Amino acid sequence: MRPVNLIPAEDRRGEQAPLRTGPLAYIVLGALVALLVGVAALVLTGNQISERKGEIAKLESEDAAAQARAQRLAPYAQFASLTEQRIATVTSLGDSRFDWERVMRELSLVLPDDVWLVGLTASATANAPVGSDSGGGGSGANGLRGAVPGPALEMDGCAAGQESVAGFVTALKDIDGVTRVGVQSSELSEQESSAAAATGSGDAAAGGSNEDCRTRDFIAKFSLVVAFDAAPIPMTEAAAEAAPAVAAEPAPEATTTASETSGEGE
Repeated sequence: MRPVNLIPAEDRRGEQAPLRTGPLAYIVLGALVALLVGVAALVLTGNQISERKGEIAKLESEDAAAQARAQRLAPYAQFASLTEQRIATVTSLGDSRFDWERVMRELSLVLPDDVWLVGLTASATANAPVGSDSGGGGSGANGLRGAVPGPALEMDGCAAGQESVAGFVTALKDIDGVTRVGVQSSELSEQESSAAAATGSGDAAAGGSNEDCRTRDFIAKFSLVVAFDAAPIPMTEAAAEAAPAVAAEPAPEATTTASETSGEGE
């Protein structure tokens, strides 16, 4: 037989009594859950902050080590820069050197028997200083030499007639590196007085040699400038200031018949 509890439900006690619930229990449970979530978030945020601080300290340490290494290597970088500058300087000096010994040797080979020189000057730039004892330099900085910014030969001499002068001008063009030959003057002895009056006391005004090698009427005295325009110009202060001014000036026209003859080969 099955037992039946005849006590009303509200009066029952023990396990079979119905549970009495209300909103307070849910509020307490929600507060506990919120507290737990806040504590967890606080712990996670603290851990992240600690990790970021550790990363910052590590990066600062690496940066300090890199700066110390860079300071130790700075002398090597300065030495490398100094080495490059010196190499560039030496290369520039090497490129600007001109082989005058070769030019003199070739000049001795092309010099005709009926031509002799009384003055010879070799200069690397138009404004290069030339000593008073050079014995040559008939053109000077105000003549044909001033129109040649690079290396050039200035020579004074005599030849057995104007045809010999023209032949010598042609022979000079056979020297390796010669780009043009300018004739400052080419005069016979009978033309000396008229030419001197026209040019302002002749060779003295042009800066040429005062020695007169014309011992016969047929002998012509000449003054030439042999230009090496293709040769590199030494980059000195004077050359840097003179190059633009020279480039702006046109080359002077030849003043004699022999000059016109030399210009045909240019």
